[in-house]
Amino acid sequence: MLTFTHPNGTFSVDIEHVAIAGWAGRDQAGVQHHIDELKALGVKPPSTTPLFYRVSREMLTQQEHVQMLGDAGSGEVETCLVSDEHGRIWVTIASDHTDRALEAVGVAESKQLCAKPVARTAWPLDEVLAHWDQLQLHSEIEENDATVTYQQGTLAELLPVSALIERLPQALRNGQGLAPQSVLLCGTVPAIGGIRPSGRFQMSLIDPVLQRRIDHRYVIETLEVVA
Repeated sequence: MLTFTHPNGTFSVDIEHVAIAGWAGRDQAGVQHHIDELKALGVKPPSTTPLFYRVSREMLTQQEHVQMLGDAGSGEVETCLVSDEHGRIWVTIASDHTDRALEAVGVAESKQLCAKPVARTAWPLDEVLAHWDQLQLHSEIEENDATVTYQQGTLAELLPVSALIERLPQALRNGQGLAPQSVLLCGTVPAIGGIRPSGRFQMSLIDPVLQRRIDHRYVIETLEVVA
C-alpha cells in the first residue's frame, strides 16, 4: 500500500498494476539521446517508442533506505501518475532505479530487479494539467563527496499525459484515464554527464506556477553479489 499527503489531507491506495513508460520523449532528438546513452552501456535499442515496461507492484517503496543487489544500478526521476480506487489521478515522482549491467541483457528484466522509490506527497492531476509543460524535474547524486545535479528538465520534453494514456495497454486504461489502483511512471529527462551510479539519489518535481514542490531522497544499501 502507498500512502500520500496532499493539500487537503492524505489517501492510501493498494496498487494492482505498475507500468513504466520508456522512450517517452516528445522530441525525437531527445529520445535518440537517451537511446544513445543506454546504447553506450550495451543496451539494445527499442523496437518502437514509447514502450510500457511492466513491473510487479511489490517493487514500489516509499522508504528512504533501499536495498539493491550489486552496485551497477542508477536512478532516474520520473513524473508518476497514481490512480486511486475511484480512478482519480494524482501526480507524484518516482525513481526508475535500474540495474545497468542487466539492462544490457534485457531492459524489462533489469527494471524488475530494482526497487522503485516513490515520494510521499501527491497533487491532484487536475490542479497541474493546465500548466503541465512548466513542471520541472530535477535530480541530484552524490559524487566525489559532493552533491551534483544529475538531471534537469521540464515536462515539455516528455509526451503529455493524454498521449501516454491513449497508448497504454488496455489492461491499464479506464476509458480515457488510468485504470484504478494503477501507477504509471511517465518517462525521464537525460542525465547530465551520462548515466552513472550513486549511493544517494535525491529527486524533485517543481511547480513554478503554484510555487510548490515534491521532494524525495533515498540511500542505497548495496547487497553483495555472490557466485
